[in-house]
Amino acid sequence: MSGEITDNRGRGNAAWQWPSIHPEGRKFGLIVAALAALLAFLAWETLAWPVGFLTLGVLAFFRDPLRVTPQGDGYLVAPADGLITLIRKVDPPRELVLDDGTGTVGLPSAQVTRISIFMSVFDVHINRAPIGGTVRRVVYIPGKFMNADLDKASEDNERQHILIERSDGMRIGFTQIAGLVARRIVPFVKPGDILAAGQRVGLIRFGSRVDVYLPEGTEPRVLLGQRVVAGETVLAELGQQGLIEGVSQ
Repeated sequence: MSGEITDNRGRGNAAWQWPSIHPEGRKFGLIVAALAALLAFLAWETLAWPVGFLTLGVLAFFRDPLRVTPQGDGYLVAPADGLITLIRKVDPPRELVLDDGTGTVGLPSAQVTRISIFMSVFDVHINRAPIGGTVRRVVYIPGKFMNADLDKASEDNERQHILIERSDGMRIGFTQIAGLVARRIVPFVKPGDILAAGQRVGLIRFGSRVDVYLPEGTEPRVLLGQRVVAGETVLAELGQQGLIEGVSQ
């Protein structure tokens, strides 16, 4: 099904399938599986069974399911699976605003709307591009490993900023943030890479958060407390504004 075109009138095919395991996670699965096999060989079944189940958990964490990304010039899709925990006006990260010495233009310095998506250990942790375009910046910043659900994690935690520029000059920035359990951000892209919306850009190991910065004149199409799917849920339509209310039930 990968690369197949589908639409809202029934064109294309869809069928459930087992998600693949990203190569980054296979080595961890093999290590835990080998430990479980060793414990079983030594007849330590009390430990072998829990470690065996842990192997399945590790493989599930690194699952990489296919996603169907809506196509549209104004669509900004979710870069991560998870829960919308924060929507607020903030100053954009200075690493995405200031001149980085390469001559590439950053984000405007005016306040923007930030959407924060919290990923638990049960969510898919492959992150995807919110828009299609050229990667202009990838900025890694070491930091702490506080609870990623806290607002100050955006400035204190280990994080990585990515800036993507569309062909029309529109620039969107987003930030991968390591959390209390997450200990490494793994990038798949570098400056100069050309991406399609929904394309894989990296992962964060074991629980974390992704912040997206909407451009001026654009408001979210998602609600606080809503769950979103990376590469599929439309977070916003560029240039569109308006209040949307929801009811938790």
